[in-house]
Amino acid sequence: MSETLIHSLWVASALMLVIEGIMPFLSPAAFRRALLQMAGMKDQQLRVIGLFSMVIGVALLYWVN
Repeated sequence: MSETLIHSLWVASALMLVIEGIMPFLSPAAFRRALLQMAGMKDQQLRVIGLFSMVIGVALLYWVN
C-alpha cells in the first residue's frame, strides 16, 4: 500500500471518530434515547438503516472524488 493511502485511511478513521462523538458530547440524553430506540428495533430494520448509510457514504465518496 502506498503511504498516501495509509495516511488517507488514518484521516478517515479520525474523522469518523470525531463525527461519531459529536452527538454524545452535545446531548448525552438524546444520544441515550436514540440508542435505546435502536436497541428495540428488529434486526431487519437495522440492516436497512445500515444499507442506506453505506450507500449514501459510497455515493458521497464518489461525488467527492
